[in-house]
Amino acid sequence: MTTRPNVVLVMTDQQRYDTIAALGYPHMLTPALDRLVEDGVAFDRAYVTAPSCTPSRASFFTGLHPGANGVLRNDEPWPRTWVEDLAASGYRCVNVGKMHTFPYEAPTGFHERHVVENKDRGTSTVPFFLDNWDKALHVSGHVKPDRRTLRARSDYDERLGAFTWEPPEHLHADAFVGSLACRWLADYPGEEPFFLQVGFPGPHPPYDAPERLLNAYADRDLPPANRDEREFGAMPGPITAVRREHLTHDHDSIVHLEHPDAQQVRRQRQHYYANISLIDEQVGALIEALTDRGVLNQTILIYTSDHGDALNDHGLSQKWTMYEPCVRVPAIVHAPWLFDPRPPVQDLVSHMDLGATILDLAGVAPRPGTQARSLLPALHGEDGWSGREYVVCEQARDGIQQESELMTMVADGRWKLVCFSDSDDGQLFDTVTDPDEVHDRWHDPDVADVRRTLLAQVARWRTEVLLSSREWWTSLSTG
Repeated sequence: MTTRPNVVLVMTDQQRYDTIAALGYPHMLTPALDRLVEDGVAFDRAYVTAPSCTPSRASFFTGLHPGANGVLRNDEPWPRTWVEDLAASGYRCVNVGKMHTFPYEAPTGFHERHVVENKDRGTSTVPFFLDNWDKALHVSGHVKPDRRTLRARSDYDERLGAFTWEPPEHLHADAFVGSLACRWLADYPGEEPFFLQVGFPGPHPPYDAPERLLNAYADRDLPPANRDEREFGAMPGPITAVRREHLTHDHDSIVHLEHPDAQQVRRQRQHYYANISLIDEQVGALIEALTDRGVLNQTILIYTSDHGDALNDHGLSQKWTMYEPCVRVPAIVHAPWLFDPRPPVQDLVSHMDLGATILDLAGVAPRPGTQARSLLPALHGEDGWSGREYVVCEQARDGIQQESELMTMVADGRWKLVCFSDSDDGQLFDTVTDPDEVHDRWHDPDVADVRRTLLAQVARWRTEVLLSSREWWTSLSTG
């Protein structure tokens, strides 16, 4: 038996926080994830540092905010990650599935990488790459459903990215990744502690669940989209521009619609939720594989996602904005042999804090200047621990969010402010009295002091990040 715990990090792509039954969302069918919640410690208010894939993930694996590590957009090169420190300390570090590094197959500290990227890369705007899933589909004689093939459907423009997976189910991206991870757990002969990152490509669109799981949601009471078309005209320019971009281009096989009907929105959600249930089955299989290897009671299993999905809330598609469904994600730590289960923790935490926690659990010191904070005291239920005073999220100008050079969110548990580097406009929500974020109070004189205080907080935070990140970068050159 190893004296250092194994760590399995499961990271989905684009899974919003309200998608696990045991966390209070009974429309979901998630028995394996429910087990993790019930026997583990969930953090109910975990916020990503960026509402897009690569910046969020690079932040997680460096412990720095995107503006500090320099990875502000998809397909930007990553700096050194803490996976190298884990590997140097004696861990076998393995990635199966999506990491969204750039270059896609960069080692990033791992001994092994079995890379699967986005489900839909059928566009010349992303670098050409054949991943392991592409190869499996090819040798199996199947064509991957993406926008190049899905556009041929007569109903392509009506489905909001929701399609049924038609090839054999074991070739679905999430089933493929789950199966490959279980194969590694069954076959790897080493006895050293391991860090296994399992990156599921779903429920990122296209929303492509198998029919049997779609049927399981057919009669369930699904929450409707939180959209009121009266709010669209009041949105700040950069948010309006994100919406317009999605209405103009079919990103990830989604033809976003100005006025979708209730049936279209329900179908989109049905497919999205069913994809999460498929991932839930893979999590159950991972638990069985850990049991079969005889290491379940030596393994810490962490479950999270890189960001959420608007799913037509606020009339928006996917991410790139700071509304709760885009920036708040599941965050669960399961190790009942090490931590007593307890109700979900309500304190604010940053998504990258889970990365710092992995290092702490492994006994590896963080780099100087790291901005992530270990959650180990919270997992042990230590008196006096409290979460962050505020969390911060950034979204730079990219191919989707094209109007603002930098969008920044700060949230303190009640108030959420969104500001832009090149505009005096913004958003301000009281998330206690207005959890659906439909009443923007940016221009409300009654809360002008709140706006000023949070804007000042953003300025102080930028200074803190600048100074601490200098320490981090200096440490890379000094060893």
